[in-house]
Amino acid sequence: QVQLVESGGGLVQAGGSLRLSCAASGRTFSTYAMGWFRQAPGKEREFVAAISAYSTSTYYADSVKGRFTISRDNAENTVSLQMNKLKPEDAALYYCSTAPTIPAITRGGAEYWGRGTQVTVSS
Repeated sequence: QVQLVESGGGLVQAGGSLRLSCAASGRTFSTYAMGWFRQAPGKEREFVAAISAYSTSTYYADSVKGRFTISRDNAENTVSLQMNKLKPEDAALYYCSTAPTIPAITRGGAEYWGRGTQVTVSS
């Protein structure tokens, strides 16, 4: 059974940093792209960042470009999201996802999703 489990969320002041992690199990994810999405209350889920299977490519939403960095460790089957210079509008439930390619992820066509980790940013 494929599982994605996010961790690392919490409360942080605006301008601060958090590092989210997603542990994948149930299959070898090294040949799949992985990504992060987020959903704030009353809003639709939105794409945040994605990384290709062997970390050769990354892709970010304009709203996080230059502040967030996605990375992965295929040996550990994990993907991380380093979030710096956090803003109140970054507060949301953050989800990990996986799909064969980055375009599949950005189109929202992820095959699997985690349950999310909450990020709260105080102003």
